[in-house]
Amino acid sequence: MEKVLLEARKRSNEKKSSNKSLRREGKVPGVIYSKNVQPISIEVNEGSINPLVFTSKTNLISLNIEGEDKLDCIIKDIQFDPVTDKIVHFDLQEFNVKEKIQIEVPIQLIGSAIGVKEGGIVQQNLHKVDLECLPSDIPESVTVDISNLKLGDSVHVSDLKLDGVEFLNPEESIIVSVAHPKVDKEPIAEEAGDEEKTEPEVIGKGKSEDKEEE
Repeated sequence: MEKVLLEARKRSNEKKSSNKSLRREGKVPGVIYSKNVQPISIEVNEGSINPLVFTSKTNLISLNIEGEDKLDCIIKDIQFDPVTDKIVHFDLQEFNVKEKIQIEVPIQLIGSAIGVKEGGIVQQNLHKVDLECLPSDIPESVTVDISNLKLGDSVHVSDLKLDGVEFLNPEESIIVSVAHPKVDKEPIAEEAGDEEKTEPEVIGKGKSEDKEEE
């Protein structure tokens, strides 16, 4: 997998007020974590980090910190603004090309399921999958072909096979299935006799009709 270059600068001020000022300038604060090394606070341009986050592919990053050597890393965590969905903070993890790493990779469905023609609905339960492998074996995405799925069929994590890759999700986890469409149950009509309600007896006020007028 090809690495994407990301330019960054060190941050000396980690206060919230400073981070807010960075965001107003179109920059995003972040942290790079490495083994046996203290975390490094950095900042990058918003336009540089966005394409690496808002994508359906996994990217390996070559981080170029101003005045430092380049670091090979991956995105480990992203924090978004709950209102605007803009990136407000990110974490990177350095990796060694000779050591296995754990990473989350998106799942891509291809094909048109047979079960759809039978009246079924495709339901995707997992959109990403956790895996462990060498950096050179990381796929951009995990492809799942649903063409042969009939009504009632499903694909589990145990069905995934990639050379050099170990999937970490529970094997029984369902990735995608073709399910029967939900049908709202109509209320059963009550018998006509049950629908009829007995009118309450009305007791009249005044003189009885049987009593003769004097």
